[in-house]
This record gives sequence, structure tokens and C-alpha cells, in this order.
Amino acid sequence: MTNPSTWLTGYIPDLPTPFDETGAVDCEAFAELCERQISAGVPAIVVCETAGEASTLTPAEHESMIRTAVEIAHGRGRVIAGAGSNSTSQAIELTRRAEAAGADAVLSVVPYYNKPMQAGIQAHFSAIAEQTDLPIILHDIPSRTIRELADDTLARLVESRQFIGLRDGTGDVARPMRLSSRVPPGFRLLSGDDAAALAFIAGGGDGCISLVSNIAPDLCRAIFSSCRQGRWQSARYLQSRLARLAAALAKENPAALKYALCLLGFMSPNTRLPIVELDRAAKAEVASAIAEIGDEDIACPSESWHGRRSLKDSVATS
Repeated sequence: MTNPSTWLTGYIPDLPTPFDETGAVDCEAFAELCERQISAGVPAIVVCETAGEASTLTPAEHESMIRTAVEIAHGRGRVIAGAGSNSTSQAIELTRRAEAAGADAVLSVVPYYNKPMQAGIQAHFSAIAEQTDLPIILHDIPSRTIRELADDTLARLVESRQFIGLRDGTGDVARPMRLSSRVPPGFRLLSGDDAAALAFIAGGGDGCISLVSNIAPDLCRAIFSSCRQGRWQSARYLQSRLARLAAALAKENPAALKYALCLLGFMSPNTRLPIVELDRAAKAEVASAIAEIGDEDIACPSESWHGRRSLKDSVATS
């Protein structure tokens, strides 16, 4: 099994799923999103997960998108496929499909809605691991699942080296320090919250599975590099430049992320029900937050982007 310490680190974007006007997956736009991130040097991309509106995708769409991401990455970066469900059998099937499509790892969320006890959560993840050879990254996000992945449950799961990392969406920045002695060397702890990422990394975390990296991958990479070099003042300054955008995207994920990428010309803002597009006030907030960063720090803007208008022009007409 590939050592995750060589690649499961830094800022990793959680990519949205573009939809066209008919509601179908826009494969061309998705391929462009993948290429932009791989070209920016990210270590991996996450597809078909939270930002990707995974619960609305059909099994065929799920598998097709993973295959597209694998083809685009072509060994230049890893592909992490969302494969979570509140049904263990469905999570196993999604994981098998991800493995067949060529994913490098799967991201598997704590079962939502059912409110399983910790023993059930452990049994759920263990059952998935028994049915795949892929490395598994656990996803703990109680705001969406109601139940948390308790530290004790995590410690029991990671006795199997098939579990290689945690996407922590709790906002608990002390968790890396608390878990450091309870997870094996090479197990990666990643924040799932851009706002908490810097503090999480400072406390011993290994990076962030990020929304903001979809917009400004170069700035995110600079933040992580500054952290690793102990240049905390620089890291804090760069983080402050992204703070408004991180807050705006987190309010209505993934609709806000899709609108931000629409402003940059990469995709339409279309969503699938029950998610709807942002209202006018929320759109203005996202546009203003992007403009605050500036054109020069938005990596690889699309050639079709509003006739190459500046961000300030886009904000003025949003």
C-alpha cells in the first residue's frame, strides 16, 4: 500500500460537480477543474464528495467522474474518491466502483441520519475495509452526520493500516495534538475546515481538504509551505487574505463555491435539488470576497472568463 506520508499532505481541493443547463454532469468543465488543480501542483484532488454533491449523483455518474479525474491526473497527482453512504452496503458498492475506476484512495464519511452508536460506526468502516484494497480516509463531520467519530473509535480503526488519514470537520484545532500518540506514524490528520486549517496545522495537522484551494491553490500552497518552514507570521498574513472567502464559501457549500468558480469562468453555478443557487446578497458577498484577493493570486483563470474582465468588473455586475 502506498505510503500516504508521501502525498496525503498540504492543501487538497474538494472539487464541485459541474452541471449543465439540463442538469447533466458537464464533463468538459469537470475535466478543466481537474486539470487546473493538477497543473497548480496540488498533491491530490477529492472528487464526488461534499462539494461534489455526491448524494445526488447516480452510480454511473460517480464512476465516470472518477475515471475522468484519473485520466486527467495521469500520475501527476492522486485521486481521492468520495465513497460514503449511510448504508454500509451502498458504501461498499461505491468503494468497489471507485477502485475499479482507478482511484488512489476513498474518502468515507461517518454514516449520517441513522445516528449509529460508536460500535456501529466502527463496524461500518471495518466492513468497507474488508471489501477493498484501497486506502481509506475517514471523514468526521458531525454538523452533517450528527454522530461524531470518537477518538477511541478512531484509535481502534487505525490498528488496520488500511486507514491512512482523517478529514476532520469538527473544527477542533486541538485534535492533532490529542491524537498524535494514538495514531501510527504516517497516519495523516487533515482539517476539513479552511477557517481552522492554520491552527489545525500549527497543532500538528498535516494539511487541509479545502474549498478555498479550488479558487486560490497557489495561495493555499504558500500557506502550507510557510507553516512547514516555521514562518508563522507569513502564514497568518496569507490566511487572513483568504479569511473572507473561506467564510463565504462555508456558509452555503457547494452553491457558494460553484458561484465563485462561475465568476472565474470555469463552470455554471447550477446545482441539483435540494441545493439551489445563491440569492443575490450571497452572490455579492462571494464576489466581493474573491475581488479582495485580486486577479494576480487566482491561479490559471479561464480564457473564457467574462471576456477576460477583471474581478472588480465581475463584482460590479454580479
